[in-house]
Amino acid sequence: MKTHLILHTATIKDAMLQLNSMGMEAINLFVVDEEQKLLGSVTDGDIRRSLIKDVATSAPVSVAMNTHFRFLIEGKYSTTDLDEIRKKNIRLVPVTNEDGHLVELIDLNKHVGFLPIDVVMMAGGEGKRLRPLTEHTPKPMLKIGDKPIIEHNIDRLAKHGVKNIYLSVNYLAHVLEDYFNDGSEKAINIRYIKEDRPMGTIGSVKLAGEFEHNHLLVMNSDLLTNIDFADFYQTFLTSGADMIVAATSYHVDIPYAVFEMKEGNEIHSLKEKPRYTYFSNAGIYLMKKDLLKLIPDGAYFDITDMMQKIIDQDMKLVTYPITGYWLDIGQHDDFKKAQEDIKHLGI
Repeated sequence: MKTHLILHTATIKDAMLQLNSMGMEAINLFVVDEEQKLLGSVTDGDIRRSLIKDVATSAPVSVAMNTHFRFLIEGKYSTTDLDEIRKKNIRLVPVTNEDGHLVELIDLNKHVGFLPIDVVMMAGGEGKRLRPLTEHTPKPMLKIGDKPIIEHNIDRLAKHGVKNIYLSVNYLAHVLEDYFNDGSEKAINIRYIKEDRPMGTIGSVKLAGEFEHNHLLVMNSDLLTNIDFADFYQTFLTSGADMIVAATSYHVDIPYAVFEMKEGNEIHSLKEKPRYTYFSNAGIYLMKKDLLKLIPDGAYFDITDMMQKIIDQDMKLVTYPITGYWLDIGQHDDFKKAQEDIKHLGI
């Protein structure tokens, strides 16, 4: 990000030299003050226009900068906003906090957005139902197509601008550590949460220490899905919830006519071969970081335990129906299906 930043006290000539040194990356510079508050944008065109007006190259770059430029406010933009920016062939988009200080630059050629969240992926299970495939390979590292299951999820999150990903590991942890290392090859930060014993589906998250952001995404690493993470996050914000849970639909078809009853044995109405739809936990959760205080230290604790505490304490828990693809790869048939489905998912 520093490559594209210039202080407001720098000169127009400094800006010209900086743009020239960037070569093919010379798109524009963003002008900031000493506290990284975003003030404007400067391109070659802005500089040419200032020179035509006889502005000296020794003048501050702030004289030449454009103050009418596109930027986004952290957590307050949608995929529609990004689509509109792309249509204008804008590549670099600054993201600020509500005080106007620069948080990130989104390269729309590389990322679909910027999610200000930390991520914990649960990757410690033994995958017993997939043996013998998991005798020497942890389930998240089984390949679907040309890369491991977990890598599909990591790469999609990285495209959404996620920088900090924690892997909660236990069984054959060294396989994951050797493969991903610190994440630098993907330009992200990967850290490891090491369980010395099973701690449930969210108990180990407490071992991670402090997270950078106020919102935390926790998900199972053995899922194959094209969930829209940006819409998931936006829905969470607009709902005002403490936690949002992704849900998949499960249909039950009754092959007979079903009676709907009044009190006693009186039939109220008749439904011919009805279909009932239920929503099930999809293993993807977005929550306020403060909820981690609900997890007891060093104890076995499942995500369902946390949900029950949220309900019991009258906090807000909502669902997010996944309308796209979702598959929990728990058995051999699921694994075979995923190998075929990945050819058509485009993820």
